[in-house]
Amino acid sequence: MMNKAGLTAFLQKSFPQVADDFQIDTVLETELSVCLTPQDRHLRPGGTVSGPTLFGLADVSIYLAILSRIGPKALAVTTNCSIDFMRKPAADRDLIAVARLLKLGRVLAVGDTMIYSDGMPDPVARATLTYSIPPKQA
Repeated sequence: MMNKAGLTAFLQKSFPQVADDFQIDTVLETELSVCLTPQDRHLRPGGTVSGPTLFGLADVSIYLAILSRIGPKALAVTTNCSIDFMRKPAADRDLIAVARLLKLGRVLAVGDTMIYSDGMPDPVARATLTYSIPPKQA
């Protein structure tokens, strides 16, 4: 199992273009949480966080949850995503994604993430993602 330090180092090395946007809060066997502090580039007109930003947070959180269990596999890729935008996220609060793996198989992983505006009890978005896991090298 990869821990918070290992996942952070992997993200910085493999995805330096976005690594600074995401802070890993907790890594447990059954759950992982990631924080994103919205910046101006994450906002859309109307002063809310953009859908692509929420998708990115959901995608990264499930990706990291998978890697926490299988190790550093940069080529694991998203094959499907379904996201529900339920409430307007607060632009001035951190976004917290809580990711859980529902199935971790040999070639596919399915995970669910709930995204919250920090300090607010109701989720702003929910996403279910499926990832393809690359085959083990011989």
